[in-house]
Amino acid sequence: MSRTNPRLVVGEGKSTYDYRPGAVGGPAGGRGRADSARARRRGTQFLLYALLIIGALIALMPMLWMLSASFMPTGEASTYPPHFIPSRITFSHYADLFTRLNLGRYLFNSALIAVVVTAVSLVLPVQVAMLPLFLLMKNLHLINTYWGVIIPGMASIFGIFLIRQYALSIPDDMLDAARIDGASELRIYWSVVVPGILPILATLAIWTFLATWNDFMWPLIVLSDEAHYTLPVALANLSGEHVMDTELMMAGSVLTVIPVLAVFLFLQRYYIQGVMAGSVKG
Repeated sequence: MSRTNPRLVVGEGKSTYDYRPGAVGGPAGGRGRADSARARRRGTQFLLYALLIIGALIALMPMLWMLSASFMPTGEASTYPPHFIPSRITFSHYADLFTRLNLGRYLFNSALIAVVVTAVSLVLPVQVAMLPLFLLMKNLHLINTYWGVIIPGMASIFGIFLIRQYALSIPDDMLDAARIDGASELRIYWSVVVPGILPILATLAIWTFLATWNDFMWPLIVLSDEAHYTLPVALANLSGEHVMDTELMMAGSVLTVIPVLAVFLFLQRYYIQGVMAGSVKG
């Protein structure tokens, strides 16, 4: 074997393998191809992340403008071309919402109804149509009351079906083992079943809270007293009374969105677990 041209001959009639640095087929050549493939993968990932960031910014642009417009002086949001950054930051619109328009009361109404409906919807099934439901609420003297809005939304067939399908994935052996240990059915439910279905309960809670918080039609039908209005109904009336005050409307919209984002951020871990578990089980 030559010192200047080292080659390893595996056998007669076999091709030689060159171990010189950079030789084709040698370790350096293999590393070069691996580095090239790794660089291509990194380039693809960079392009993908860049496109995702651009898409996220485009999707967030209306919300960012809404937040910015809520701090603009009166009339600036309606100028052309529209301004994205306020010329002067003012908090007067938020102050007006709570002092002049009593938005704190509407915020409390929405929170009360959404929380009660979300909590009860996880355990109580109800489904009725809107017209007979309205007549039923009228006969029960629940029109223009909180309960007139809360009771119809306590649960849905979709929620029952969703939780049932998820609960079927709990192994029967776990339930039988708990019974053998002497646990009661209620103890089995709270200690075995509920921890197992917690992700899907969080998912249903998010969906129910969002639907109840943003519901406009049913509260508008049932509630006639302004003191009982929810935020969507109050903001709809606000747009009629202050149609030119865009900045005030944006401030009200920001306050409407914040609780929804807070609930989602608080439960997103369980929501993702429920989505991932559903995809695996499906």
